[in-house]
Amino acid sequence: MSSFVRGTVVLMAAVFLSKLLGFVYRIQFMRIAGEEAVGIYMTAYPAFIFFLSLVQLGVPIALAKVIAELDAKGQSAKLGAVMKTATFITLLTSLVFIPASILFVPYLAETLLGNAASSTTLYVGIAIVPIAAIGGLIRGYFQGIARIEETAWSQIIEQACRIALITWMLPYLLQSDQTAINAAYAMGITLIAEGLSVLYLLFKYRQRKKQVAQKKEKQQRYPMEPLLEIALPSSGSRLFGTFTWFLEPIIFIRALGMSGIAAVAATSLYGVISGVLIPLLLFPSFIPYALSVVLVPAVSAAAASKNVRKLQERIHLSLRLSAITGTFAAAVFYIHGQALAEKLFHVTDGASYMSILAPVFFFYYIQSPLYSILQATGDAKAGMMNSVYGGVAKLGVMFILASQPGLQEAGAVLAIGFGVLVTSFLHIATLRKNKETATGFRMFALPYLSFILVCIMRPIFLPVGDEGLFMECSITVLFLLILMMLTGQVKKSDFFLFKKLSKSRH
Repeated sequence: MSSFVRGTVVLMAAVFLSKLLGFVYRIQFMRIAGEEAVGIYMTAYPAFIFFLSLVQLGVPIALAKVIAELDAKGQSAKLGAVMKTATFITLLTSLVFIPASILFVPYLAETLLGNAASSTTLYVGIAIVPIAAIGGLIRGYFQGIARIEETAWSQIIEQACRIALITWMLPYLLQSDQTAINAAYAMGITLIAEGLSVLYLLFKYRQRKKQVAQKKEKQQRYPMEPLLEIALPSSGSRLFGTFTWFLEPIIFIRALGMSGIAAVAATSLYGVISGVLIPLLLFPSFIPYALSVVLVPAVSAAAASKNVRKLQERIHLSLRLSAITGTFAAAVFYIHGQALAEKLFHVTDGASYMSILAPVFFFYYIQSPLYSILQATGDAKAGMMNSVYGGVAKLGVMFILASQPGLQEAGAVLAIGFGVLVTSFLHIATLRKNKETATGFRMFALPYLSFILVCIMRPIFLPVGDEGLFMECSITVLFLLILMMLTGQVKKSDFFLFKKLSKSRH
């Protein structure tokens, strides 16, 4: 168990640092560029990710798997040939999809997003695609040979570069009456940061090649079929996920347009919700994310060895930690979320929606560990379909509710929460069918009840707003911690877990 938790803690630290830098970047971006520029950037960004997914077609995932298998067999001489084949496939997909994306931009900007000014930002986003595709291949290579350091450092370099450029370069480029150009400048900063990250990865990759290439053998061409057999099926769920994200700003803006809100105002609102509220809510999710990454091999090993006790122990620990994280996050964001958004990001509109999203996002914190457990226990297809149902439900409800004049953006926010609930509840229901895991809805009832009790009792016993924001959040956390200790959800042994881990070698 200690090796499982230690691996989680190490990954948690790396993800936390990356998320922290990304969070600082978003704060600086909103403060410097303003809500409208952020809105244009945030409506263009899902399109960039979708175009990148089309070009990659799951090749980095396939590359990591094939290289891991060859490396385990001691066939490292073939790794260069695999990289060449993967690069060739990516070059072919780039030649097909990048020109198609460029031709699609005018229709996407003018008709679907209803804002022709966003086209410049979209074009800059497409320019990032080939650079990011190269980076994806090298990251796949390093993941295949189990070298996490290079990938982690590349992400830190990218985020640090973005923060530096957004802080010291963007203010000199900003034009007060040209928000679309300002958004394009911000996307250009993303391009520069991505380029520096990829340059670092290329440098490390060439270093690695020099270390490995001691025997110079004539390499045969590695066939495309083994890569494509893995890449194409695995790309299906990713493509669907990025496609629903691509559709989200389109449906958001068009639905609000039907309810009487202009496209420019709707774009700004989308920027606040997706660029401020959602990232703020997701900031503590580095804990469940780290758990979800470590869970797949840990639970798979326990399931393969038929060790039901270890299987349940690992699943229950992961879900308990995720639920505790979600309880603290939901309580803090429900009570102080609006004040945090206004203080950190200097937003004027939309911050009040934190009180709608916070109770729902408790279930987001348990979503990724649940999906990882389903993957590890042989229910990956059911987990993928649950995500599909959640994505479709979110978009459908968003169009219906946001187009109502009486709801408008509040309807869109409710739809986002509804999508989270559908996916999470379906994951729980699917996992509940597997009797060996001994999990169900009851596991999350007491943590959620604790969240509700704190939201009711905290203002009664300790009025909110008398102290500074940091002190107010600390009081809420302490209040909830005492309640969870009294109810046995947080145990004294939990506080000594890391101390025990540092002493244990196995």
